[in-house]
Amino acid sequence: MTKHLVLIAGNIGAGKTSLAERLGQRLGWHTAYESVNDNPYLSDFYANMGAWSFHLQIFFLGHRAEQHSALSALSESAIVDRSIYEDAHIFARALHALGNMTARDYQAYRSLYDFIIATLPRPDLLIYIDANVKTLRNRITKRAREMEAGIADDYLALLGTYYREWIDDFDMCPVLSVPGNELDFVCYPEHLETIAERVLDKLAGKEEVRFPKPSEYGC
Repeated sequence: MTKHLVLIAGNIGAGKTSLAERLGQRLGWHTAYESVNDNPYLSDFYANMGAWSFHLQIFFLGHRAEQHSALSALSESAIVDRSIYEDAHIFARALHALGNMTARDYQAYRSLYDFIIATLPRPDLLIYIDANVKTLRNRITKRAREMEAGIADDYLALLGTYYREWIDDFDMCPVLSVPGNELDFVCYPEHLETIAERVLDKLAGKEEVRFPKPSEYGC
């Protein structure tokens, strides 16, 4: 069987980890996750973003590059709950725009990022969970992570704008956009099955991959 490397992208609270876990189980793929608990900079970053943003982004860049390379070398298909590309095009960009990363640090980070990306194998598919702020807020509230308690809706909206701009220009691999406002793949197994079918269709090279209309979901 052909092996694949599939990445999941999406805003905070979109459901990346839940979808990666469930798709990995459904399709029999190796599943990898974002490093959070062992991140040595995360608590310092939330306490003082301006002082620690560059350090945090460098840590994430190294971690994700190592993870991406290792998953690409596996003999089995793999899926991971965040892409390496989002750090630069979404989060570092937002940190710079909001004044939490200096222009000097941002340019240094982007130069290193561009060099590393050029050395990594391309993924086979990017799954983008497209969800609005209301959906994101509901999911963030439900999972009740202490570090996410202070995330403002305006910040989620800014990230959403950056995500849409990035996805529109993304050309590293095919993209499957999942309607995250309508599909609840955690509560409804049939929604997960729909996504799994569309993923396999996209990996098989089918050009017309369409999700049902909201009225057809049956939930």
